[in-house]
Amino acid sequence: MKSVLVPLASGSEELEAVTVLNILRRAGIEAVSASLDGHPIRGSRGTKLIPDTSLDEALKRRFDMVVLPGGQPGTNNLKADARIIRLVQRMAADDLFVCAVCAAPSVLAAAGLLDGKHATSFPGSLDAFPKVLRQPQAVVEDGKLITSRGPGTAMDFALTLVERLAGKAKRDEVEAGLVRT
Repeated sequence: MKSVLVPLASGSEELEAVTVLNILRRAGIEAVSASLDGHPIRGSRGTKLIPDTSLDEALKRRFDMVVLPGGQPGTNNLKADARIIRLVQRMAADDLFVCAVCAAPSVLAAAGLLDGKHATSFPGSLDAFPKVLRQPQAVVEDGKLITSRGPGTAMDFALTLVERLAGKAKRDEVEAGLVRT
């Protein structure tokens, strides 16, 4: 079974985190949420999220993909955590999927992963990183780096992640169950 780590920091965007976790789980993919300290977090809109585990425990395992939700100050909290920077760098070096939505692609850029790569983000989030080849699409893939723009694109983003890990048929099956127009 494929496995995905979704790190949560205080101020992470709830809609993005929960949408990714929900849709991956609908596809039968093991999706593990891990807070930086192992405690529940308050999302960017005040919703309390209870993680499955702590980041330290999660880092003892190997995952096929890591997905960083955006939101503020969640993105800045992820960016300031050296474990997150090492994690995304190691996963990229191991040719595994490294994904981020909303402001979180700036974490990947700060880790040096987006230089010369195509990416998208919440408007303005990548302005401090001129080497990123910014794109306007809802979801942008450059190899195994997958980025998305924000809460409104979270479902398309999550379905893309399902397709990359479990195939087009599984994506179509999950999407049909969502009754999207």
